[in-house]
Amino acid sequence: MDIEKIRRETPIKELANFGIINLDKPSGPTSRYVDVMIKEALNKTGLIVSKASHFGTLDPMVTGVLPVALGRACRLLEWFMHKDKTYVGVMKVHEKINEKVLRETIKGFIGVIEQLPPIRSNVKRRMRKREIKSFEIIEINHETNEALFLTRVEAGTYIRKLCHDIGLKKGIGGAHMTELRRVEAGMFNEEKIVTMYEFMEAIKEYEEGREEKLRSIITPAEVITKIMPSVEAKNDKSIIKQLLTGKPLNLERIKQKKLPTEKYFSVFYYDNKEIFLGVYERKNDKEARVKFVKN
Repeated sequence: MDIEKIRRETPIKELANFGIINLDKPSGPTSRYVDVMIKEALNKTGLIVSKASHFGTLDPMVTGVLPVALGRACRLLEWFMHKDKTYVGVMKVHEKINEKVLRETIKGFIGVIEQLPPIRSNVKRRMRKREIKSFEIIEINHETNEALFLTRVEAGTYIRKLCHDIGLKKGIGGAHMTELRRVEAGMFNEEKIVTMYEFMEAIKEYEEGREEKLRSIITPAEVITKIMPSVEAKNDKSIIKQLLTGKPLNLERIKQKKLPTEKYFSVFYYDNKEIFLGVYERKNDKEARVKFVKN
């Protein structure tokens, strides 16, 4: 689907209720506070948003990429959230850094590890398997015993705990994380990111009758078609009505000869333009059940 075309042509009120803002979270506020701030700011303009919810929580001190879903786009969270995350951070080593030992120790953490969530976390404290895709030491400051790192991890990995666990290994002498910034969360990254100041400026301009800036920072939730396969439904009024009311999808209702092999896929139809219908879960070779429908 042409996401930029959808952004340009969708009425701003509709865009604000089925969109995503890729926010650059500052240090200080909780992720939940950011949700509330965005919802309240939009609602004050008359763009009534029923809900705002972020993809993947960042601790108050952590900065960076925090995608926030608006309105019905919140129903798509499960498909956006469970994607790899990339962080850049600083790890403070408690004793004089032995660079060779540190680098060798980190190699032992690449791959699937077991991790116990921190005491202060929103999940049940039990051992969880998480995959560390990469952990690169970019620079070492031997005067302060700090290491600047870049890491790519499976969703749900606690970087603070990862640094702590590295520090427990022989020859390290203890370590903790002092700074952290998320630079990528699934398909969202720093290339098109909006600060809280820029968001509030866009709100101010919208209240003055200029919607261009606000429109430019809301990504249509149809962008989900970029992270999963898509199939085209037949443009038949009866078929579209059935799909919009939650009926199963079968081969008779799509233009393709078979369903995607992936578990989840998106569906759209063409009526002078591409129109997003929803997300479906493959049941078998011939049928799929609805998981989300945009109606």
